[in-house]
Amino acid sequence: MAKQGEAEVHPVAAEFIDFLNASPTAFHAVGEAKRQLKQAGYEQISEREDWTLEPGGKYFFTRNHSTIVAFAIGHKYTAGNGFGIVCAHTDSPCLKLKPSSKVTKGGFLEIGVQPYGGGLWHTWFDRDLTVAGRVMVKRNVDGAVSYTHELVTIQEPILRIPTLAIHLDRAVNDGFKVDKQAHLVPVLATAVKAEVNRLAVANDKFTSESNEDVHVDADQKPGQEKNIVEGGDSESMQHHLLLLKLIASKIGCKPEEICDFELQLCDTQPSVIAGIAKEFIFSGRLDNLCMSFCALKALVDATTSEESLQDEPGVRMIALFDHEEVGSASAQGAGSPVMFDALARVTSSLSASDSKVPLEKAIQKSFLVSADMAHSLHPNYMDKHEQNHQPQMHKGLVIKFNANQRYATNAVTSFIFREIGKKNKLPTQEFVVRNDMPCGSTVGPILASGVGIRTVDVGAPQLSMHSIREMCGVDDVVYSHLHFKAFFEDYAEFDKQIKVDC
Repeated sequence: MAKQGEAEVHPVAAEFIDFLNASPTAFHAVGEAKRQLKQAGYEQISEREDWTLEPGGKYFFTRNHSTIVAFAIGHKYTAGNGFGIVCAHTDSPCLKLKPSSKVTKGGFLEIGVQPYGGGLWHTWFDRDLTVAGRVMVKRNVDGAVSYTHELVTIQEPILRIPTLAIHLDRAVNDGFKVDKQAHLVPVLATAVKAEVNRLAVANDKFTSESNEDVHVDADQKPGQEKNIVEGGDSESMQHHLLLLKLIASKIGCKPEEICDFELQLCDTQPSVIAGIAKEFIFSGRLDNLCMSFCALKALVDATTSEESLQDEPGVRMIALFDHEEVGSASAQGAGSPVMFDALARVTSSLSASDSKVPLEKAIQKSFLVSADMAHSLHPNYMDKHEQNHQPQMHKGLVIKFNANQRYATNAVTSFIFREIGKKNKLPTQEFVVRNDMPCGSTVGPILASGVGIRTVDVGAPQLSMHSIREMCGVDDVVYSHLHFKAFFEDYAEFDKQIKVDC
């Protein structure tokens, strides 16, 4: 509860903060989505198995544990009926650890990273950083060996990318240009402290469980730790021993049982509701966990009650993809067949024949809301927006247009989405990039062209997009959730009134 004189925090915004803090990576975001879907009665199915679906059923599957698709089938569904879909993406620009991350120079232990996506990399300097991601672990249970995918988050700050003092670069305030190879190398420890730690472990004779199989030679020089993953000398060791030991302690295994990992740097500062009027959300990864969360919550809320699917003739679906920030060209990105496969398998599982006609009909009756964050008008850079298209916070979802099809919106799809909002008293805004500026894109055009589905591109307005710390409005999170929920509930009936190809 808010204290006297403080603004009340909207429960949807509070849930969103929890979702953000539980989701430092795409893998964690999918894990949190799975948890919420299961809690809401959704059944997990596998793309590797046959599907047995039924009207009224609620299902989800994951691909690579970084993309998730969930859907609820209406009780009045028949093969060939349409899908109402909201899609978003789970990834955000970040710094990912290199396959061999061990860097030692100038008396420091550092971590080799590579930039992922188009980040504002100068914002990553002088932040309290940590790592999170997934680890492939060798487990031995009752004599049977298996290799498991396990999530890890190191909560405490263990890394930092320090800036150079102004005394050594007097012109830095005239323009700070980041050398992504030389400058974006976070510090883990000093070599002196690492050596003290190594000797302490050696003197303790590795009595701890995580080190019982590791041996250190008495004449081993600093920095020449044994490779506890593959064996051998320091030249073959891919990662610093200190980092491996910390990861192993968090997931409850021995360092040598770590087979591989995909880790990324994360800011340790938690997401918060902020501003003097508690009107903003300050956080990393708003692009695009905000739209992912709103889509997920809208689907759950639109399919929870016993009556919610009774009169539904179609399928309500969300798809949260990985790799949008790098073009979506992966097995789990929007450029893969995952969307088409999902539509095809749902349709065929409830079809009485092997004909492709029901799927083709279903695609033409379907509608996709591609939800990716939008650029709010910036008070200090107002000339960066086109005069008649200046989205602002607290004024609802932004419908994105581009004549060159960088966005897939057209007059029909924008009308449908806008009218559903009007019916439910939800505001919308419009955005077109300036003619003298390049236009970004998202998964909407990829799915529209790849699947052939009608698409509208929308997003909540935000500032500091692709910074390590972004901001958006609380009201727009609430509007987005309500608009997506209204779409799920109203689309099938409203679509009957639309006459285009007739």
